[in-house]
Amino acid sequence: MKIIKFIICLIFGLMFINAGLNKLFNYMPMPEQTPEQMKIFEAFNQLHWLMPLVGIVEAIGGILFIFPKTRALGAIVILPVMVGIILHVFTIDKSTMGMSIAGVLFLINIWIIIDNKEKYKALLK
Repeated sequence: MKIIKFIICLIFGLMFINAGLNKLFNYMPMPEQTPEQMKIFEAFNQLHWLMPLVGIVEAIGGILFIFPKTRALGAIVILPVMVGIILHVFTIDKSTMGMSIAGVLFLINIWIIIDNKEKYKALLK
């Protein structure tokens, strides 16, 4: 079970590292977008600091998520980004593929948070 958990966390972390680096360096082509999606991304691009900030948070969170000692911190760092992804996919994007991927990633993130709940108790005191 420990190896399976590590592999799942490794894939999760690598996905977020890749997404974060892509926001910083734009090396992956954008898929076709609807006019509504184009308006949203144009609005995001008006805030010049937003995408680099999200990219840095995703990359750092992904790196932290891979290693067992820092996984609990990585899960908390990625959680706000993950909530944003869920809200975007379920309200604007609405693609079945996007919903399923986001849903699985969100469940993995929640699983790791619950799995590390003892480490968070000091934060709540």
